Amino acid sequence: MNARQELDRLRNLEPAPRAQVFRLFDRLEGTDPAFMTGLWKGAELKTGHPMDGLLEASGWFGKRITGPEAVDPLVFRNKTGKLFRINPGLLPLSVPFGILPRSLVRRTAPDILPLLKTQKSRARIRMMEHRGATAAAMLYDQLPIVDVFRKVDDCTVLGMMDMKGQQPYFFILERVRSRQ
Repeated sequence: MNARQELDRLRNLEPAPRAQVFRLFDRLEGTDPAFMTGLWKGAELKTGHPMDGLLEASGWFGKRITGPEAVDPLVFRNKTGKLFRINPGLLPLSVPFGILPRSLVRRTAPDILPLLKTQKSRARIRMMEHRGATAAAMLYDQLPIVDVFRKVDDCTVLGMMDMKGQQPYFFILERVRSRQ
């Protein structure tokens, strides 16, 4: 089974067994910042993490990487469909993710997230060694978070959010070909 087939199989499991996701992640090739440049549509890979369902409920669109110092880690769509970026440093990360009712997040996010808008990039991208491979990694400016990207195919990456004090959180990014 190739990497894309394995990822598709894991996506259909809820939750996907963490050990299997780690095995896939560890066998994937690392990416580099040039490969990661562009707009990416995000999706969660549910593994039983306390954040499972949170980004989906909030209306998360994905990530945008313009250059090494210009990275938008959290991009959303407003009510009219226009993309906007938020400052992740304003998110209440001290709230336990698992207790947030996803239905409440779904109802309130469209009104709250625009209040967190930013005009500045809030992360950067660098090469980093992680779990035995070198890959592009997004370093958040204000938070103890690193997102590491491994290549599934030319249009898909498996990302792992490594947040200090938390178990890793997995997500999928699909390259957006048209301009958004």
